[in-house]
Formats: sequence, C-alpha cells, structure tokens
Amino acid sequence: MADTGVLETLLQRVEKADGGVDSLDVASSLGVDHQVIVGAVKSLQAVGEIISAELRSSKHWELTEEGTEIAEQGSHEARVFGCVPPEGLAQSELMKMSFGKIGFSKAMSNKWIRVDKTQEGGPRIFRAVETAGDQVRQKLLQVQKGDTAQLDEKEKNELKKRKLLSEVTVKSYWISKGSSFSTTVTKQDTELTPEMIASGSWKEKKFKPYNFEALGVAPDCGHLHPLMKVRTQFRQIFLEMGFTEMPTNNFIESSFWNFDSLFQPQQHPARDQHDTFFLSDPALARDFPQDYLERVRRIHSEGGYGSQGYKYDWKIEEAQKNILRTHTTAVSARMLYRLAQQKFTPVKYFSIDRVFRNETLDATHLAEFHQIEGVVADYGLTLGDLMGVLHQFFTKLGLKKWVEVGNSGVFRPEMLLPMGLPEDVSVIAWGLSLERPTMIKYGINNIRELVGHKVNLQMVYDSPICRLDS
Repeated sequence: MADTGVLETLLQRVEKADGGVDSLDVASSLGVDHQVIVGAVKSLQAVGEIISAELRSSKHWELTEEGTEIAEQGSHEARVFGCVPPEGLAQSELMKMSFGKIGFSKAMSNKWIRVDKTQEGGPRIFRAVETAGDQVRQKLLQVQKGDTAQLDEKEKNELKKRKLLSEVTVKSYWISKGSSFSTTVTKQDTELTPEMIASGSWKEKKFKPYNFEALGVAPDCGHLHPLMKVRTQFRQIFLEMGFTEMPTNNFIESSFWNFDSLFQPQQHPARDQHDTFFLSDPALARDFPQDYLERVRRIHSEGGYGSQGYKYDWKIEEAQKNILRTHTTAVSARMLYRLAQQKFTPVKYFSIDRVFRNETLDATHLAEFHQIEGVVADYGLTLGDLMGVLHQFFTKLGLKKWVEVGNSGVFRPEMLLPMGLPEDVSVIAWGLSLERPTMIKYGINNIRELVGHKVNLQMVYDSPICRLDS
C-alpha cells in the first residue's frame, strides 16, 4: 500500500475540492512524482469504494533535450551571431564549434551574417546586422513556463521539425468521492485465520470483498520451439516436392563417411581438431565395405575415372577416426552408396538434423546447429536442373529478396563413381542452416508475406565435394 501520509493528504484534497481533483495537479502541489499519486489512487481503489477515479488523457508540448539546452543557452543561430566579433571570424574556426554547422545555416537564412570569400586565409564571417533577436529561445521559454497557448500551430510545428519541441500524451486520474468516502484509511483484512475464529475477533474486522470474477494465474503450458516450427515447414516443402527423408539418427560418424567418401583429402583444414570434435571412446570405426574403401583410397592417392586424384599417401587410420558429424552430407553419402548397390532408379532425398562444429562460441556461433540438405540423383542432371529445383524450393519457402542462405552444386565424379553409380548419373545437392537469421526472421507465418522474389545461393566452384559443370 502507498504511504499513509500521501493517502490521507490525497483524501483531504478530494474532500475540500468541488467535484474532484486531477492527479497531476495534486502531484504538482505536493512536489512529488505523478506515479506516487497514481500508486495512492490504486491503493485506495483496492480498499473499497472510498474514491472514484476516472482515467483521462491529455496532450501537451514539452521541450526536448536539445530544446532545453537552447532555452538555457540560446539558439544555435543566436550563439553563432554572438560569437562573431566586429573584425569577423574565420569560417573554419566557426565550424569547429558544436553549434557552428547548424547555427551558420540558420543565421545565413535569417541574413544575420554574411561570408566574405575573398579574405586572405579563407572565407571569413561578418555580422550583417547590428542586433539579432533570439525568437526561438523566447518561444521555448514560453513553452517551458506552460504558456503554450501564445504560440500558433505553425510556430509549434516549426519547433517540432527542428526537434526542439515534442507533443506528449499524459494520462492522469480525475479523483472524486466514492460511495464509502472517508478521510481515514483502514486496512482491510484479506484472510480469515483460525485465530480470528477462535477468539471471535473476526466480528470486528473489515474484510476485503472477494473478487469472484478474477481469472487467477494462468497455468504454465508448453510451446513449440521456433526452430521446430521452421523445421516442420521445411519438411513439409520437401514432402510436397516428392522427396524422401533420410535416416539421420547417428550423430557419431566415421571420418571415412564424413570426409573421405566425399572426396575430401585427409590433409584438409576442416578435418583439424580446430573444426571437428573427435571421439576418445570409441576412437576408431572398423566396419567398412572393403571394396568401396579400396576404391576411395585409390581415387585419393592415385586418381581414376579421368581424375588425377590428390596424389598423397591415403591412410586408413585417418579414415577410421570417429567424430561428431560435421554435416549431414555423410548420411547422403551412405544413401547414395546404398543406391549404387542395386539397380539404379532416380531418387530425391532430404534431411534436417543436428551437426557439430568445434566453433568458438559467440553471439552468432554455437558448437551445433541444424543442417537442411536436399539431394537429387538422376540421369543427365545439369546446373539448369539444380537451379530449377532451387527456384521451386525457395518459391515454396516464400523468400522475397536476394539473400545468401546456403551452398549448392553438383557432386563430383570422384565421389560418385567409386560408389558404383552409372557414369551418366549426376547428383545435385544444396544445404543451409536452419538457424540462419533469415530463416527465423522470415519463417513461420511471416514468411507468407515474402513470396515472389529470387534467392541468391552461394555456388561452390571446384570444391572437394561439389563442382559446377560448364
């Protein structure tokens, strides 16, 4: 409850007033902040029908911070005029002053000063009139004293345009006597205790009425995470386009499937501990398709299928190292290898799941994020097919402007042919992060507002995994 002294003073003002008082006037006369009176009003309302309080809104003009400064020190143009001596002042010196630039422009407009550009040492400013009345300051002082009515609308708007004046809306209470008005406040009890019943003191107590209309505290309930909402939207788009979801429930992956099968050399920087989480137990993977393992080794170290490879000593020990997968493309590699072991039929795969990077944590980077990946395998696919699929995908997503959201390309033959896929089969793919700010900003319902614009996808040229055919 508010301070008892403030409450009783307020009630005394209401008792003496004819019809009521305004809370702003009461705060001003008592020299207290208006919120103190507002708190007193709410406390009295909680007690009962002691007062009646009607919320009112009014508008008035107030000086801005800059306007207050000008009311104290004078307008920029007047200060410029005041600092120009009879012998003049170099324009370069004036511009060093905090009020120089704005004041020079206004003083020139008022024809208070003139510039002589023929002076030795550069342009020099001289007074063009004997005196200059600071009307701007006088108007602001009128507003400061509450005498705003003396200014017409044009003058107010001019000061507002200069950001010296602002119109603010003030809410106050009109306070009058209630049906149970009293100048003294007795705190009402809110709880009937066993002691009151036993002693009979409850008969002399005043209890606060129960509000049976109150809704009470809303119970806590669960909500869908924003990322999961966006993930559901992406998944639905893939399904509408006829894609099949890949199984991505293995966070732990061998370096072979995560790197080597994708034709990424073992000395690649992405395989360093600075970028990848390596497992200590189990540290190594041992179950690999041996014939495929040998073909991957050969394409890396010796070349083949028209490629010279990387010409280095490929080591099984590096390929065996277990890691937290750095991308879901490792799953795509497994699925494409499985596809190559049967009679080939065109497929469209997608996945949305968590991947891990040994990143330095900051406001925009975490050690894990969700990767969205799409893969299409068919005969004779080209860059044009990739662009067509991407256009359809991002049109459904609803992006409305050029924004870099991910990578895309065509898988290299050095990756596909060792798997056993036919030579005339191409695989196009693209990927992006679910956490990308653009995906969240334009996700869920808001994304519907952005339908119709193109998407600028960062293409990967001559990367170890993808290439773009000319």
